[in-house]
Amino acid sequence: MKQLTIVKAVTALYYCSNAVLLPYLPLYFAAKGFTTVQIGLLLMIGPFTAIVAQPMWGYVSDKFQTVKKVLALLWLLQLACSVGVFAADGFAPTLVFTTLLYFFLMPSSPLLDSLAIRAAEEAKVGYGSVRMWGSVGFTAFALFSGALLVWIGGVGALQWLYWGVWAAPLLLLIALKDVRIAAPPVTLRSLSAVVRNRSLLWFLLLVFIMMLPHRMNDGFLGLYLSDLGASDQMVGLAWAIAAMSEIPTFALLHRYLNKIHELALLGIVAALYVVRWIAYALVDDPMLLLAMQASHMLTFAVFWVAGVAYVVRIVPTEFRSTGQSLFSAVFIGVTGLASGTLGGWIEGWGGFQSAYGFGAAAAGVAGAAFLLTHAAQRRGRVRAEKPSGGA
Repeated sequence: MKQLTIVKAVTALYYCSNAVLLPYLPLYFAAKGFTTVQIGLLLMIGPFTAIVAQPMWGYVSDKFQTVKKVLALLWLLQLACSVGVFAADGFAPTLVFTTLLYFFLMPSSPLLDSLAIRAAEEAKVGYGSVRMWGSVGFTAFALFSGALLVWIGGVGALQWLYWGVWAAPLLLLIALKDVRIAAPPVTLRSLSAVVRNRSLLWFLLLVFIMMLPHRMNDGFLGLYLSDLGASDQMVGLAWAIAAMSEIPTFALLHRYLNKIHELALLGIVAALYVVRWIAYALVDDPMLLLAMQASHMLTFAVFWVAGVAYVVRIVPTEFRSTGQSLFSAVFIGVTGLASGTLGGWIEGWGGFQSAYGFGAAAAGVAGAAFLLTHAAQRRGRVRAEKPSGGA
């Protein structure tokens, strides 16, 4: 029980740090005099590095059978790089240190998921009941970080808030014990079996299609709200509402996950995304759009729990960290990069409504594919279980 409590606390505190970096780093770069093009490039570095860094560090974790030590190394290195980010003078050194910061920071999420899964199994509780503490941490800090930042001197003092938040999870990591598993040794040869896993590759392709509009929405939601007349405070509140709405889903979904196959559930999620994006395209009141952010609990939160569970199902036990890292790399990295380019092009061509209309269509295609894949797998299992005829 002590181990589970520490994992929950570490998860909450890690996502607190995200509530510092995500909303305020662009403002910090703007205060340093960077252009919008330069800021866009700096922010694009995160998804780009995730494509390489997350699978790489996931493999390292599986190879040496340790999550705790890899997390400690990554967090210390990203803190060292953050010193460079905040001290750099000029765009070129800032770009270098920001790239390094994200290279060491981005792999943390899937590794924490792997740790949470193992700790939850050991304590015989659902993964979502651990992951929900990340949403609690993000929401709580998102609500108060603005006031804290003003109190310590504004966005120019962002580094003190960031470094202060990181002190707690690093200290807690000392008390955490690794959850080791009995499994065959991990080699590059055995890793190739994961990379060639057709079920995993097909699943990741469908994740890319369904979550592309979600990542597009992450990128231009603030702009869309501003276009509808929302204040800066309302933009921050929109993120807090979405994070807060995840909490009951993460807390309760594990009780019902064994009653429906993950692929069928993802098909339903895709249908809900269709409704969500159509509603976003039609809304013209920022307050209504703000309220719609609560639909996050029925779309993203369900997607994440079901997706993590499906990866656990189809990836060998010794490659859990690698599998979760590939899943996260597609969602954060590949989809993040594609959404920035495609989303900007569609919005420039036809406005936000066209972008959300595209999102509804993409979610519909992914949903149909998830349901058809589930039906095909189910027929395959029935045929495999059916006894062959006698001679």
